[in-house]
Amino acid sequence: MTASYDAAAVAALSERQVSWQDKALPPAFWGRTVADVLADKPRLSNLPTPLLTLSAPGLQHNVATLARWCAEHGVELAPHGKTTMAPALWASQLDAGAWAITLANGFQLGVARTYGVSRVMIANSVISPLQLRWIADELAADEAFEVLVWADSVRTVELLEAARSEYVGPGARRLDVLVEVGGAGGRTGARDAATAHAVGEAIAQSSTLRLAGVAGYEGAIAHGADEAGLEHVRAYLRDLAAVHSGFEDLYDADVVPVVSAGGSAYFEQVAQVLGPLGETGARVVLRSGAYIAHDDGYYRDVSPLGATPRTDGDRLVPAMHGWIRITSQPEPGLAIFDAGKRDLPFDEGLPEPQLLRPRSAEEPVRTLEGMTVTKLNDQHGFLHFEGDGALVIGDELRVGLSHPCTAFDKWGLIPVIDDPDADDPVVVDLVRTFF
Repeated sequence: MTASYDAAAVAALSERQVSWQDKALPPAFWGRTVADVLADKPRLSNLPTPLLTLSAPGLQHNVATLARWCAEHGVELAPHGKTTMAPALWASQLDAGAWAITLANGFQLGVARTYGVSRVMIANSVISPLQLRWIADELAADEAFEVLVWADSVRTVELLEAARSEYVGPGARRLDVLVEVGGAGGRTGARDAATAHAVGEAIAQSSTLRLAGVAGYEGAIAHGADEAGLEHVRAYLRDLAAVHSGFEDLYDADVVPVVSAGGSAYFEQVAQVLGPLGETGARVVLRSGAYIAHDDGYYRDVSPLGATPRTDGDRLVPAMHGWIRITSQPEPGLAIFDAGKRDLPFDEGLPEPQLLRPRSAEEPVRTLEGMTVTKLNDQHGFLHFEGDGALVIGDELRVGLSHPCTAFDKWGLIPVIDDPDADDPVVVDLVRTFF
């Protein structure tokens, strides 16, 4: 069953005033509500640079595409909300049929509860007694609320049990826990089947916890789409499936065990290897997050629905872009622009120059070629190009970006535009993030 959310709370975001804290908007908009700003149908030319924007048709396409793909391949989707930390975008994913929203920590869970998300997976161990007490209170106050957390060691289970047993009564709802399976060279997760089984047994024997399945993250196992890397991912997923199978006698009779993996890079491998477990009573859940914005870099190259697709279905499209302004040309072939590491992602590839915005009303948008961003400082970027007159101070450019997860966190309010290829796109929404 699809998770729900508080539609009224999400809608109320449009009544929040914008201010000097919202760097995407100029002073002329400060003090007005989001709804009032949008009522005037501002255009991209009304906004300052540097800027991050989202594409309305791109977001809609990507949300619908992966929802449809999951339905056709017999898996559920719990999108990783830490990518955007935007309740309005979570709402669009839940409206499209998402089973839950995945998050990474207690703070993010607090945002989800504020906006009424009814089912959350925390893809992490939660061992802070303060956070565990708050989660216990939330479970007690709302029978419809569900939360799943991870554990990869017996010690983690002992900490969970100790914190909860001192706080909740004997009749309290148990906390659902997934055993996290890892792999050599990966991140967290039990590194072998014996350890994973011991963790599962410890959960099953506890008084305040319930064994709810297994989970892991294959994106920490490989970092490319060559066949050797894909086989490495598949081998890891087979190990994860084997751990789940070993828990058959540990699951409570009323539990539908969750088997979860799948970021935005290898979800077709997850469906291939883990999907058949759905026929044996498990719920196979993907946690893809970056797909909603996709990109013009890492995910374009590695996504199963990217530039080189590895599965059936529509391709994802880049739905985020940066907008920059040339502020200096101190040397031939070098232009400095007004965006840096504080504004645009850089950890999975530097921005790619794409379009030159019209210099006058009589000029169209121009495609850029032969230009390369070579470096970002905190607030400046370095763009190299060939030829004289290709760029002048004051030019505005659109750049493609790589890695949504480190793009959204730089912007508290993100304009959504109707057509990123237009001469002067219309702003059709303003998305609030909470990082």
